Amino acid sequence: MTFKPAAARLATILLCMGLTVPVLAQTDDLQEAQQLLKQGQTDRAMDRVEQYLKTKPKDARGRFLRGILLTEQNKPIEAIRVFTELTQDYPELPEPYNNLAVLYASQGQYDKARASLEMAIRTHPSYATAHENLGDIYAKMASQAYDKALQLDKGNQAAQTKLNLIKDLFTGGTRPPKVALAQTAPKTAPAPAARPITPAPAAPAPQLTTPKAAPVVVTKEQVKEPAKEPAKTPVAASPSPEAVLKAVDSWAAAWAGNDVDAYLAGYAPGFKTPDGESRKEWENERKARIAKPRKIELRIESPKVTFNEANRATVTFRQHYRSNSFKAITSKTLVMVKSGSQWLIQEEIVGG
Repeated sequence: MTFKPAAARLATILLCMGLTVPVLAQTDDLQEAQQLLKQGQTDRAMDRVEQYLKTKPKDARGRFLRGILLTEQNKPIEAIRVFTELTQDYPELPEPYNNLAVLYASQGQYDKARASLEMAIRTHPSYATAHENLGDIYAKMASQAYDKALQLDKGNQAAQTKLNLIKDLFTGGTRPPKVALAQTAPKTAPAPAARPITPAPAAPAPQLTTPKAAPVVVTKEQVKEPAKEPAKTPVAASPSPEAVLKAVDSWAAAWAGNDVDAYLAGYAPGFKTPDGESRKEWENERKARIAKPRKIELRIESPKVTFNEANRATVTFRQHYRSNSFKAITSKTLVMVKSGSQWLIQEEIVGG
């Protein structure tokens, strides 16, 4: 039994869904190349990209678009080389890993495709496309295993039933392809002013109003009997949003200043790593990424603090990241816990 139709279907779905590019500002050459790509003029688009890369040979956007064009021109070996080099030079980008998986899947190299998608998800845990593509890869690998089982035992009805279910998944049109080729950034209204984070000491946190504690009420009867005056109910100190924001600012300043030790010190001992890896593995990965860029700029926009408990808070904000080679704007949620007098990060959610 052959599975070429299912494989072709998988490759088509992944190619339609997977060829995405980060939402970044584009130059005129790249914008024109993208328009030509949409019109199917891949040769002219490649000329524009090559012209752009002559002046900026290390630019991630131009190289990424070149990889897409090579894929469209049916040059998978060259495209794989482009995306592989991007993962080495820009390991913080999930899209090159995803597109590598697309190319590997089209060649039937599902183990390599799975490994690439797992790297994309580790880099960006909320990257939905990579999660969905990984599910397709697992389904295809399962179909191969069931097919092998049937070759060894043709009467295995359970394996045949499972194999039929997977074939239906790829032939029943369970979901439409989501075409998302390299598109220009949408025009939006100017973003509200954001607080800059620099390697210098963090700026003072904004003054937020802290709820006043309720007064202790003493009745007339209690005044008449001073000997029996009850002890005043102690009023617990209200949690301080300023203290939480100060901890977030210190964490961001350490990141912007390439201060790895101070950056890692902002995380609680019980920090939940994004992909379930060990704390040591996660720290080694973060050290490599933070130390690599020569310059990092980080801005936190519109932070909002919500207290779940007195010693537990959630901070949501928009994060503006820019290095010498990459920039991105993402929403982020930090779950903070109080340890002694310090607020530390227990969980970090991108896109949350």
